[in-house]
Amino acid sequence: MTPTAPAREERLGAIYAFGAYFLWGFMPLYFILLAPIGPWEVVVWRILFSLVFCAILLTVTRTWPKLLAILRDRRLVFWTIIAGLLIYVNWQVFLIGILTGHVIEGSLGYFINPIVTVLLGVLVLHERLRPAQWAAIAIAVVAVVVIIVAYGTFPWIALTLAASFGAYGLVKKQIGPKVDAISGLTLESLWLTPIALVQLIVVANTTGLVFGTQGAGHTVLVTLAGVITAVPLLLFAAGARRAPLVVIGLLQFVAPIMQFLTGWWMLGEPMPLERWIGFGLVWVAIIVLMVDSIASARGSRRASAVVDLA
Repeated sequence: MTPTAPAREERLGAIYAFGAYFLWGFMPLYFILLAPIGPWEVVVWRILFSLVFCAILLTVTRTWPKLLAILRDRRLVFWTIIAGLLIYVNWQVFLIGILTGHVIEGSLGYFINPIVTVLLGVLVLHERLRPAQWAAIAIAVVAVVVIIVAYGTFPWIALTLAASFGAYGLVKKQIGPKVDAISGLTLESLWLTPIALVQLIVVANTTGLVFGTQGAGHTVLVTLAGVITAVPLLLFAAGARRAPLVVIGLLQFVAPIMQFLTGWWMLGEPMPLERWIGFGLVWVAIIVLMVDSIASARGSRRASAVVDLA
């Protein structure tokens, strides 16, 4: 391997990760195009078509043996079931937010997700936080209080998205590299299939199914839900293996920024002064967290260089 190969791999990883977050940022527009289909039905097709798409990928890449090996490990099966349930909550609330005019609140959830992840590290993994990380958590809490008191609404969509995706990331950390991206999404979709089928029956017998009734173009768009779900995940997995954690941490804000701009600029969702103040505090907390992460990474590299020289 040439001396420049690691740097090339890191750049490639950053491109993959950016592609993943960029596609995630466009997801609100894609799901809005699926109207008049409702959020409960969309999740059904997202689960079922993700399972079909992943099965095709496993066949093309000839990685069924990896999936079967995971199924023989009870611990991994348990954690993939928990991951599936968490991502179901995340998908369902995300779609409720998008299709009921709460795209901005959804973006807030992904803005505060890194802070929730840090907090979960303390509560679950008993990690020790640096002062700047505590400050970021405190500012984020104040921001939520401002939104609740001043804006007059409880941001349940944002908090549920942040908590579910933060917990999902924690579960993925427990699983580790033993479960690759395709196998992981396949199993998560498989465990959710019974829920999807029950939900499909309920929707069919209440509001009625929209899929297949709005023309060929709309049907194709809904069918692509599996591809739209899987491709960013695979790009992210490829990027996370190559790019430094700090780069991934900085790029993760691409998606919520795009979602915020979609809700505010393109969809005209309200942003009164009280909401700007709340979001502003969240952004201050994020900046504090980012600066601390960069400083910590640089300190670690310097310490590693001193050890190498010694």
